Amino acid sequence: MRDSLVTVFGGSGFLGRHLVRRLAERGARVNVAVRDTEAALYLKPMGNVGQITPVQASLRHPPSVTRAVEGADFVVNLVGILYQRGAQSFDAIHARGAEIVAKAAAEAGAKRLVQMSAIGADPESPAEYARSKAAGERLASAAFPGTTIVRPSVVFGPEDDFFNRFGAMARILPALPLIGGGETRFQPVYVGDVADAVVAVLDRPDTAGKIYELGGPRVYSFKELMEIVLQETGRKRLLLPLPFPVAKLQAAFLQLLPVPPLTIDQVKLLERDNVVGEGAAGLGDLDIAATPVHGILPTYMFRYRRGGAKVTPRFG
Repeated sequence: MRDSLVTVFGGSGFLGRHLVRRLAERGARVNVAVRDTEAALYLKPMGNVGQITPVQASLRHPPSVTRAVEGADFVVNLVGILYQRGAQSFDAIHARGAEIVAKAAAEAGAKRLVQMSAIGADPESPAEYARSKAAGERLASAAFPGTTIVRPSVVFGPEDDFFNRFGAMARILPALPLIGGGETRFQPVYVGDVADAVVAVLDRPDTAGKIYELGGPRVYSFKELMEIVLQETGRKRLLLPLPFPVAKLQAAFLQLLPVPPLTIDQVKLLERDNVVGEGAAGLGDLDIAATPVHGILPTYMFRYRRGGAKVTPRFG
């Protein structure tokens, strides 16, 4: 990978920053394709002078995507949204956007394309998010034969949206909601492991055209994850079961907020488990040992404890 050019769409995001750092450490030159290049300037010190270059691109503007992949040996599309606003729809970003990137990568003569999807991507899913992810997989693979699909479960790490969200809620609310009774199962995967997986995929020609489902070493129920949040934040809060119909009713109002804490579509996602499928290729097939939740959460969840006292990580 040394001296290769890698274009990473969404490279300034939660997962992107970890991937860009690893690519730079491997000696690759990295084009970080983002809508706002100013917001990606913080990535430049991760590499040598001129090694990391923010470039302006929007998945809704094909010419900008074409410019971003010009001369690229490898292309990675990490772009995703958790809720829809105006033109930033699931279809525009997850489906049509994936197709635009794949077509541009093929026309540029890129050797490999990695499309970031999600466990649960399914054209028959009740959630539009999951249906759009499945459409993105199909359209990318059709436009760029040999596309590798990566489907992580809930990704955790210092800047994650999952544990940080509930940690903040535990700090100010008397109870945490157990949507659907808290029985939905998850297999949280460390952001560093996902970044390592993408690098491994780019390194290994035998991964072309395959699908990898990435999960951590243990499966948890939603209730168990909320108990971990309370344990890591040192707080005692009620865990309040919230049936799916009630959660959808609340979400109908919450999704009107500028940054909605919950949408109806997200409640629909919780109606299905989010774990690695039986027999699916995963981290082990890429020679990556999955990092446990308890080895990482204490390094950042301490900020939600009273007084913010940092605690020692527990491995295992």
